[in-house]
Amino acid sequence: MPLTNSVIIKLNEITTMVEDKSKLSETEIDEIKLIFKSLVEQNERYDLNEIEFWFENEGHWTTKEPRVRIVNLANYVQDKYMQTAHLRIISDDDCGCGN
Repeated sequence: MPLTNSVIIKLNEITTMVEDKSKLSETEIDEIKLIFKSLVEQNERYDLNEIEFWFENEGHWTTKEPRVRIVNLANYVQDKYMQTAHLRIISDDDCGCGN
């Protein structure tokens, strides 16, 4: 599945946001998670292999570790969203047990 324009725009945002392409700061990791979360919340789907390929060929990401970390973050966010999107959370008051 090829990357959509929306996903490519977000990958470019990540590239612009990260100052040192050889390592990611904790703040940058949090921002990257938010970027991928916004994509999945907008029903954008992405192929992790395509994201990895995009970063490999983008030109600025010469160190492999941050690229792998970004792909892992994308995978984590997408999996987490897919798992929780199908769950319905019931509050304690909805149990009908009188407690």
